[in-house]
Amino acid sequence: MQILKFEDHQAPAEGDASTLVLDNTIDPRDVQLEGVQRIDLNFPKFTDGRAYSQAYLLRRRLGYQGEIRATGDVLIDQLVQMARSGFTVAVLRQGLGPEAAQRQFDRFHGFYQGDAVHAEPHFAEAEAEVERRVAA
Repeated sequence: MQILKFEDHQAPAEGDASTLVLDNTIDPRDVQLEGVQRIDLNFPKFTDGRAYSQAYLLRRRLGYQGEIRATGDVLIDQLVQMARSGFTVAVLRQGLGPEAAQRQFDRFHGFYQGDAVHAEPHFAEAEAEVERRVAA
């Protein structure tokens, strides 16, 4: 996941059809994604998790492959779950630095259950790897 400082984030230009900014009340299944390269999902406050659901829907159900960017009240302790939900870029809230964000990722080396990015649970991936080795 790419981490941006608040100051480094640029809102999409007026009329830029390649970037969508989705409100938390919008169902991604109702949005036309053709030609869209970036989708900005907003966290109006850290306790509002609707953008997690939007990102997950975009990745898993709709197969969206472009950039999904977390904006708004993005805190460091949320970043790992954001990455697992399908976000590719996070814009930290003002005053937070990317160095501390990287330390958060360094704390977690893997997960047992599947997520939006790696759908297979850990045990299924491990079994598939064993089968590949045996077949080779």
